[in-house]
Amino acid sequence: MNDLTKIVIFGFLGLVFGSFINALVWRLNQVLDKNGDPKKLSAKKKKELSVVTARSMCPNCKHTLSSLDLVPVFSWLFLKGKCRYCKKPISAQYPLVELITAGLFALSAYAWNFDQTWMVASFITWLICLVGLVALAVYDAKTMVLPDKIIFKLYLVAIAGLIIEFLLGRPSADILQIAGSVFVSGGIFYILYQVSQGKWLGGGDVKLGLLIGLLLPNALQAALMLFLASILGTITSILLSVNKKIERSSKIAFGPFLIASTIIVVLYGQSIIDWYLNIIVYGV
Repeated sequence: MNDLTKIVIFGFLGLVFGSFINALVWRLNQVLDKNGDPKKLSAKKKKELSVVTARSMCPNCKHTLSSLDLVPVFSWLFLKGKCRYCKKPISAQYPLVELITAGLFALSAYAWNFDQTWMVASFITWLICLVGLVALAVYDAKTMVLPDKIIFKLYLVAIAGLIIEFLLGRPSADILQIAGSVFVSGGIFYILYQVSQGKWLGGGDVKLGLLIGLLLPNALQAALMLFLASILGTITSILLSVNKKIERSSKIAFGPFLIASTIIVVLYGQSIIDWYLNIIVYGV
């Protein structure tokens, strides 16, 4: 499969899963309270909001959507960003998330190394986790909550994926490398959380850090992820503050920055490290 074919196929898959992410985020927001705990809902309401069995609906009027309303990006453009039934605006978040997910799927397929069988399993695990990570980023940006319902399921996917990878021939020495990644990514956050009693970062960030540790190959790349997340978070905070979008004392969700930096490091982490080492050693 050539690069162009991979980009087209996985870009299309990304559009489809981007649509799923939007539905997942909206439905979770209906069933979870502001702390991320399940609301007390009737059995009928739970069925209506099920991600697996329920039909897609307009987030405003709750009218069931037809297949023509659900074509990623195109339907939003064709309907000019409005519901076909109630005519109320539909957030630009929907096509944006679909396009971002499509781009991430295509970029992952283009950048991935498929030289060995276990790397194919690693790629499949990554795509599944990528869907969950994008959903977490969107949900956290909207609500300042990282839902356990997503994170704990991704733990299972990541661990199952690692087991399959090692069964397919991944070097056993990588187990210690991954343990180091988990310690750096999750352990440091846990220490900071305990020392600050939750004032510096939330428990959801600690859980997310542990998950990210399972996805990164070693402690060095985990450290790079934390560094990039801090830079992205700082720059964004400064820009928002300068433009008076937030107050200096305002809190912003850190999850999206952790997730963005994780994606960068998973796809290009080793290249970034090699580039930096070349500068230190050779000055170029």
